Amino acid sequence: MTIGVIDLFDRRANITLFLADEAIWIFLDSCLRRNDLTKTFQTYITFIIFGNPMPIIEVNELVKNFRTFRRRSGLWGSFKDLVNRKYEIVKAVDHISFSVEPGEMVGYIGANGAGKSTTIKMLTGILVPTSGSISVQGLVPYKKRYQHVRQIGVVFGQRTQLWWDIAVIEALRLLQKIYEIPQADFEARLQKFEEVLGIADLLNIPVRKLSLGQRMRCDLAASLLHNPPVLFLDEPTIGLDIAVKSSIRDFIKEINREYNTTVILTTHDLSDIEHLCRRVIMIDHGQLIYDGDLKSLKDRAVGTRRLLVDFILPMGRPGLEKVLAGCPVEMESSNPFHWEFAFDRKKVAAPEIIGQLLSKLEVRDLELENPKIEDVVREIYQQGQK
Repeated sequence: MTIGVIDLFDRRANITLFLADEAIWIFLDSCLRRNDLTKTFQTYITFIIFGNPMPIIEVNELVKNFRTFRRRSGLWGSFKDLVNRKYEIVKAVDHISFSVEPGEMVGYIGANGAGKSTTIKMLTGILVPTSGSISVQGLVPYKKRYQHVRQIGVVFGQRTQLWWDIAVIEALRLLQKIYEIPQADFEARLQKFEEVLGIADLLNIPVRKLSLGQRMRCDLAASLLHNPPVLFLDEPTIGLDIAVKSSIRDFIKEINREYNTTVILTTHDLSDIEHLCRRVIMIDHGQLIYDGDLKSLKDRAVGTRRLLVDFILPMGRPGLEKVLAGCPVEMESSNPFHWEFAFDRKKVAAPEIIGQLLSKLEVRDLELENPKIEDVVREIYQQGQK
């Protein structure tokens, strides 16, 4: 283990800390970028006591129940409901646990009604859990709402946090006052947003006149204006065209890289997950069914892979079956020059099939298709429902 020495400079302090872990250095550096010496000292003390930085988000045995009642049909049924209602308990979130380290970008996915939004609302302090515990940057969100919301950024794809009737720049200046952002920091961040998000031409337009893509870019700028350590994104690219999606993804990556911002992303557009997140948490019927990296998820779920091959000479099925004798593959083609081979990677390896074809036939081109994340998620859900 390498011991390093770094100097942390502040207007009021010149402190030398001895560090023994690169991860703690990265997190302390991100705190200093935000001029947050309080968080820096807290993290360093935690490191001294426990030997590593504490997770920025901790969820333990989290439960959220909603009490609902079944409505009876018809007028007479409505009268009955006034006198005698039949209640039932719906478990939106059912004993889930996970932790997120500083700087992680995590995809939080699930079908409609799985419990994603309920979890995010508890993490942001909007809802109070039925049981279990939540800690975000050492704070319990629903108990310390004021302190908590000053340290997080939130973007809901269908709702804007900007004021509908005023210009974007006025809404941003209002947020500057709310978060007590120094003028120099405000101007520097605004310039950054103008460069990366391309909002310079939108600043003097009332929010109500913005298109969905324009509003989403401005909402991202608003959520990051106070440079929060944690960013919650709920469907940030919903309804956007490819070009706008790409610019938003690039912006999120840059913020994460430059400031070590922790990002929790919920979305139904699984291409967002592939572009941004290495780790995926999957929830279904309120229960956590997967927590791990995206590559392992694909390896676990999808057994069948496809190999696309273009031949120089036309090929028939009997000839290919002879070449691939002993290899359990399914083949199909509508063109004798182009064939598709489907195989179970647990029964036969792709290099074995490719080696047989290349050694005995003249191949123009071949492509091994990666499993689509949509197919992966669908298979995981089906496994969870069995």
